[in-house]
Amino acid sequence: MSIIRERKKLNCTIRKAKNIFLMAHKDLDLDALGSSIGMYMILKRKKKNVYLIIDDKEHELGVEKVLRELEGCVDIIRSERLEEYKHKNEKKNLLIILDTNKKDLVQSKEALQSIEKKIVIDHHDLGKTSIKDALMIMDDKVSSTCEMIANLIEYYDVEIDSYYATILLSGIVLDTNNFTLNTNAETFYTSYYLTSLGASAKKVQYLLKQDIESYVERQKMMSDIETIHKNVAFTKGSPYTEYRREDLAKVADTLLFFNNIEASFVIGKIGKDTVGLSARSLGNYDISEILVKLGGGGDSFNGAARFENTTISKVEQELKKVIKEEGE
Repeated sequence: MSIIRERKKLNCTIRKAKNIFLMAHKDLDLDALGSSIGMYMILKRKKKNVYLIIDDKEHELGVEKVLRELEGCVDIIRSERLEEYKHKNEKKNLLIILDTNKKDLVQSKEALQSIEKKIVIDHHDLGKTSIKDALMIMDDKVSSTCEMIANLIEYYDVEIDSYYATILLSGIVLDTNNFTLNTNAETFYTSYYLTSLGASAKKVQYLLKQDIESYVERQKMMSDIETIHKNVAFTKGSPYTEYRREDLAKVADTLLFFNNIEASFVIGKIGKDTVGLSARSLGNYDISEILVKLGGGGDSFNGAARFENTTISKVEQELKKVIKEEGE
């Protein structure tokens, strides 16, 4: 586990900091939020001033539930108030970025630019837009960033509330698609460890619950599936419907359950002029190379990209062009 191997560098950097800011990628999911909350608890144990930066205005259902239930328990700030919370001595400030290493995907570019000392903790592959000026703690062999932080919690023997353990477990369940993707013995052990701390499988299912309307819209997308190069499944949403990012991800997950399908790509509008792309793979088809070329990111098993001021059809054309180039 790379995060344990790098603990001395991690400890040294944290020890020198007074005010520490945490942030993950835009469009938070339970892995991003769970790992951030877990790191927050570790740093509080070390008696640091810790602030979680969240600029997202809308959240997927699971994230919204957690943020509502944690209201008042975690210091959450928007980047527009960053200067109010920074230490006067710039060397005493530290930014920890979780669940992404891409500079264009972070919650706050302002924080990325204004805080000199940085640590990146992530399980995704590096790419052209990866952050350069940071201590990089990377491990693309683990299921999720939540798994990395849970290992750190166990190593330091940090006491955490059962609810926080549940959030960490939910991030693992989400990123492994219920332990079907990128899962090994370490993943199961970490899940067992979190359960021993009081993590509730029932609560995890509550956080991952979906609403009926979203389910119906996703089923409509399943009626127009096509295959590319025999083992890649593709579908897209209606140009008149706005989807949540998590809806695209769930459809991409579902497509992997069909015979002979090794990878999946799903496109849909996630804003008035924004198109989202979600991708999944069983690990034998390198979706990360395709996503990087499209300006997105991820690893060998899952990833995403977003496109501003464009249409679904234009993104579809570009995606199929890159897939064809990769297949040649």
